[in-house]
Amino acid sequence: MTEALKTRREREKQARYDAILDAAERVFSEKGYERTSMDDIARNASLSRALLYVYFKDKAAIQRGIMLRAGHSLCERFRAARKTAGTGLAQIRAMGESYYRFYAEEPDYFSALTKASTAMAEADEAQAMEMLCSKSELMKLMTDAIKLGLEDGTMSRQRIINPEQTALYLRGALHGTILLCQSETSESQSDFPAESLIRHTMDMLSSSLAAS
Repeated sequence: MTEALKTRREREKQARYDAILDAAERVFSEKGYERTSMDDIARNASLSRALLYVYFKDKAAIQRGIMLRAGHSLCERFRAARKTAGTGLAQIRAMGESYYRFYAEEPDYFSALTKASTAMAEADEAQAMEMLCSKSELMKLMTDAIKLGLEDGTMSRQRIINPEQTALYLRGALHGTILLCQSETSESQSDFPAESLIRHTMDMLSSSLAAS
C-alpha cells in the first residue's frame, strides 16, 4: 500500500468516526441516551448497523468518544483562557470563568464530562488512556497556572503547599457550585442568580489563593 493511499484511508476512517459521533450527539440530544439505540445512530449517520459496530462495540463506547470530545473542548477553552491573562492568579480566574461558559454554552459536553470518571472504568485500554491523558492535560493547565502564581507572587506560598492538590480543590469547588446552579435552574427557578453565584464563588476562591 502506498503512503498516499494509506493516508487517504486514514482520513476516510477518521471522517467516518467523526460522523458517527456527530450523529450520536444529535440523537442523544433529541431522544436522550437511554432511549437511543445503535440503529438510531446508524440511521442518523447514514451507515449500516454492521459498519457502525466496526468503529464502536456498543453505545457506551460511543458515549465515551463524546466524553473525549468534551475533554478536548474544555482543554482548548483552558488554553485560550490562560493566554488572556499575565499572572498566575488571573489565569486561574480566567480558567474558572471559561469553565462556567463551557457549562452554559456546551451543556451536553459538561454533562458528559461529569460522568467521565465512572465511564473510564468500563473503557477499553485505548479509550481509557485517551481519557486519562485528557484529564491530565486539564489538571496540568491549572497546576501550571498555580505554579506561575507562586513564582510571580500573586498567590500565597503559605496557603498553597501543593499546586496539584490546590488545582483539584479549585475544580471541585467550582464544579460543585455549577452543579448547584444546574439543579436550581432545572427546578423552574429561572430567576436563580447563577452567574452572580459563580462570580461570588470565583471571588472567594481567588481571595483564598491571593498573596497577602
